[in-house]
Amino acid sequence: MARTFHPTFGVRFSNKMVATLLRAGVKMGNMTLLTVRGRKSGQLRTTPVVIGEYNGQRSIIAPYGAVNWVLNLRAAGEATITRGRRSETITAKEVSATEAAPILKSSLAGAPSFLRAYFDVKPDSSLEDFIEEAPRHPVFVIQQLAR
Repeated sequence: MARTFHPTFGVRFSNKMVATLLRAGVKMGNMTLLTVRGRKSGQLRTTPVVIGEYNGQRSIIAPYGAVNWVLNLRAAGEATITRGRRSETITAKEVSATEAAPILKSSLAGAPSFLRAYFDVKPDSSLEDFIEEAPRHPVFVIQQLAR
C-alpha cells in the first residue's frame, strides 16, 4: 500500500526554500512555481511543482494526491507558473484516468524513490495498473492562456 502524504514541518520548510531559490532564478530541473487562487480564501497560493512533457504536451502531476494546490487548480482552471523573472498564465485541464496513465507511467520511470513510495505501481507495471492508479494522482495538461 502506498504512503499517504502528510505535510510535515520539514516538507513545508523545504517547499519555502525551493520556492525562494526558484524565485531567484535558480534552475532546479523541471521545477517551477505554481500560483493559483485559493478556492476558499480567494488568496493566491504558491507551491513548487514539476512541469513534465509527454507527446509534446506539458503536464503537472500530483504525486501526493489531491492536496490543496490540486483542489485549488481544479476550482480555478487557470494559474500562473513562474521561474525567476519569467511568468506565464496557463489553463489547466484535468485529464481522465485513461489519458493520465501513460503520462504517469512515463514520469514515474524517472521519479526519485521517495516519490515512488506514494504510488502502488512500479515503473514497469502495466498500463492497466496505471489506469487504476491514476485517480489517486491527478494529472493536469497545461497550455499557455491565450489573451
